[in-house]
Amino acid sequence: MTQDTASDPVHQKIADTIAANDVVLFMKGTKQFPQCGFSATAAKILEHLGVPFKDVNVLDDQGVRDGIKAFSNWPTIPQLYIKGEFVGGCDIMREMYAAGELHDLICQKGIPHAHHHA
Repeated sequence: MTQDTASDPVHQKIADTIAANDVVLFMKGTKQFPQCGFSATAAKILEHLGVPFKDVNVLDDQGVRDGIKAFSNWPTIPQLYIKGEFVGGCDIMREMYAAGELHDLICQKGIPHAHHHA
């Protein structure tokens, strides 16, 4: 993090959201109504794995939209956080999902989910 969250209310709001939820997806739109293809793909991956997640619509708050990029030092949205750790954006999620690594990470972090391998 490049800024002190105590002096930046947007960063504090982002940090509080991440701390309060095991899985957070900062996205354009909502999980029910994504507003871009990348956000839709990211949400579908989590839904396919049966992972409950908090969706934060960055289009509702320009401060969060800009702030999340500085918070993670990552230039694009969506952004996935699991147990307080930044995982990545859509491409990283897609690669991790295809390799089984995203499911493994969810299991390692103890996140309850509906998708189990036989």
